[in-house]
Amino acid sequence: MTVLTPQLLESFADSVLPTARASTLPATCYTDEEFFAFEKEAVFGQEWLCLGRASDVPNPGDYTNVELVGERLTLVRGHDGTVRVLSPVCQHRGMLVSEGRGNCRAFKCAYHHWTYGLDGGLVGAREMDRTEGFDKSQWGLPSLPVEIWQGFVFTSLKANPEPLAPRLAKLDELFAHYELDRCVSRKSFESPSMPWNWKVMFENFNDGYHASRLHAGVHDFCPSNRSSFLPYAPDDAAIARTNGFLFPDGGFNALQKALLPIFPGLTEEERSRAAFALVPPTLCLGVAPDQAFYFLIRPKDAGHIEVEVHYLFHPDALRDRLFEEKFQLSEAGVNGIVAQDVMATTGVQQGLTSRFAPRGRYSYLEEAQQQFNQWLVRRYTEGWPGGGRDASSPGTASSPGTASSPDAAPSDSAPALAPVSDPTAREVAA
Repeated sequence: MTVLTPQLLESFADSVLPTARASTLPATCYTDEEFFAFEKEAVFGQEWLCLGRASDVPNPGDYTNVELVGERLTLVRGHDGTVRVLSPVCQHRGMLVSEGRGNCRAFKCAYHHWTYGLDGGLVGAREMDRTEGFDKSQWGLPSLPVEIWQGFVFTSLKANPEPLAPRLAKLDELFAHYELDRCVSRKSFESPSMPWNWKVMFENFNDGYHASRLHAGVHDFCPSNRSSFLPYAPDDAAIARTNGFLFPDGGFNALQKALLPIFPGLTEEERSRAAFALVPPTLCLGVAPDQAFYFLIRPKDAGHIEVEVHYLFHPDALRDRLFEEKFQLSEAGVNGIVAQDVMATTGVQQGLTSRFAPRGRYSYLEEAQQQFNQWLVRRYTEGWPGGGRDASSPGTASSPGTASSPDAAPSDSAPALAPVSDPTAREVAA
């Protein structure tokens, strides 16, 4: 028996009501493997997916491999300097031609030595001269669309996805003075298996409500009741909020003060707040006066994710002679917060498997969660098996509308997908 019933789809209407009336998504959406399999296509198969930073492959020939929802992908910088995303699956018999990370001049399949250029083109296939109709130019590695936004590399499993950058315009404004495209990335940690659903991760990252409770003490300078939410429109690709401080240049550590050099271009207002953004389904991004941080989320199954946590620093900050010492102190504070979040999100996932798991109600400080519901429900509706119905209006024809509140922006049918003239090299200026 399938869980993907019309009744489940119609139940999502309660989750896209205005925050004061909305309910959380049904627990099934976080725990059921059939529902996760549905999400793999309806969400991850349709959206832009963040693989990392362009600086992960700084030099021609540099490559790194990522696995996302069962697909192996190679991020590579070509001899021409262009960042591309290729499938590493040899088009002869399916063996992987690239694994791990490194630097190379070409990708050669170890099985039969078919050889591919860094642009994916097949450049060598010996003993194929007797194969009728074989045209080397038609057998290159599949090349996926690419957009580079603020230094982050996005790709899509969809051939011609709607351009991403225009739908991130509000984040360009929010993060303009941090110069994220110039920032230096530094990995904090990576875990191959954290025991919760990918949506639990996104909801926790942008949840201001818990900060003054779960993180009491170290988070007191940034109280929950100073959260403010950016407006959300149906075509937005991001959900964002700011959280004010009690004093300028606060920091997430025992001293509650920024320990590292401040981003040089910040306004007084920006030095007195943090900001958090979701670019679902793979990127969580936040900023504070002295550092930015991002999480890369890769679901493994309904109840587990792989996560990487990285920092971003302005290049000038690294000139501080005591940068390493200050960084260690700063990271210790952040790690304490992360440990508390791990405890909470693990407990949430365990509770969601119970027959007593609720469809809870939201505080006014959880508007970001209601906006995330809007983002999700639109994609659930559009991808529902057999043709979905508008979850905000049960019994009507399918529509990508995201909320049933009277003040919600009207939404017509889904926008036509814009063609990608050069899907392997579309780079968007920050």
